[in-house]
Amino acid sequence: MDRKIEKKYWSKKRIALISGGAVVAMLLLYNLIFADHRSKLNVEKDKITISTVSKGTFDQYIAVTAVVLPLKTIRLDAIVGGYVSQKYLEGGSMVKKGDSILRLENQNLMMDFVNHETEIYRLINELQNTRQTLKQNRFTMQQTVANLDFQIEQAKDLYDRTKQLVDEKIVSRQEFIKNKLDYERLVKQRQIEVESQRFQEDNAKIQIDRLESTILRTQRNLQMMKDNLSNLVLRAPIDGQLSSVDAEVGGSITAGQNIGQIDDLDGFKMRAEVDEHYISRVFPGLKSTFEFNNKTYVLSIIKVYPEVKNGRFNVDMKFEKEMPEGIRRGQSSPIRLELGKSSSALLLPVGGFFSDTGGNWVYVVDKAGNRAVKRNISLGQKNPQYFEILEGLQEGEQVITSSYENFGDKEVLVF
Repeated sequence: MDRKIEKKYWSKKRIALISGGAVVAMLLLYNLIFADHRSKLNVEKDKITISTVSKGTFDQYIAVTAVVLPLKTIRLDAIVGGYVSQKYLEGGSMVKKGDSILRLENQNLMMDFVNHETEIYRLINELQNTRQTLKQNRFTMQQTVANLDFQIEQAKDLYDRTKQLVDEKIVSRQEFIKNKLDYERLVKQRQIEVESQRFQEDNAKIQIDRLESTILRTQRNLQMMKDNLSNLVLRAPIDGQLSSVDAEVGGSITAGQNIGQIDDLDGFKMRAEVDEHYISRVFPGLKSTFEFNNKTYVLSIIKVYPEVKNGRFNVDMKFEKEMPEGIRRGQSSPIRLELGKSSSALLLPVGGFFSDTGGNWVYVVDKAGNRAVKRNISLGQKNPQYFEILEGLQEGEQVITSSYENFGDKEVLVF
């Protein structure tokens, strides 16, 4: 008879299905809990720059370009105007103090000088005439007084005689009174004449003083005009090199116009343009170094120009000790300008990453060297070679320092 065969619950097929499902479930659970879900980007390692964080001395300095200039430059400005009649020297010539450079002509200035010269001669003649007139008037007045004195003596004698005779009734009282009045009139007339003479002499002296003052002022003005005439010849004020002459024969020059300059070749300085970001940290006395012919020279800032143009300001520096031999005016060279004392710090080489992150984060390479992970950091000061690391990195760690422009917002870079 047939026997009923019971099916087994745990068949091989069922076991296989359950096992497979369990494995899949475990994989999904593991991926959910333990797998890395951060955004990733595959990059080629040979197309990026990886730098190592190191510990060393952080030098606070900036690199600027400086130009060699004479220590002293004298501007040649025309004191008076005119047209150029002669040009004795060209730019680049060596000059001695007093050498003639240009000659100007100015007809108006010459005419003014002649007119003032004529005026002073007229004033001198007028002064001489006034003095002569004073002397003549003095003689005339002395003669007039002498005549009055003589008349007074006669009138007094007649008055005295008639006074006695009137008492004796030999002369009438009327005649006596007439002689008395004549005598008194002459005495009064003499007093008036003396006062008049004194007034006229004082007035003449005042006129003479005024004329003398006018002549003195005119002579000073004439001397100034004479000096101006001598300024028509432009001369070198110092020994040096005539770097430029901006004038040609026949050209017109106005008073105060700059027509060139002379460089004093006894010394040189260097002028550099510095970014306005450092204006509060740059001041006279700061040191800098200059490389020339494989030798280092030390300079110090002697002047800071406060005016900022196009985001930059100028500083002048002089050499501390010796000057390099062979440097020339207009030569440019990089200068290392110190901004503070050196200190020990963690250092990260400068790179293009800063423009993309602002120094707030970087990609740090893991120990296996297979990927780089985004990490927040804090940077301090910067010099042309390194950033100062304040926190977020350790000595020996490797960081991608090239540009992050193509990485987007990926958190992990896979090599």
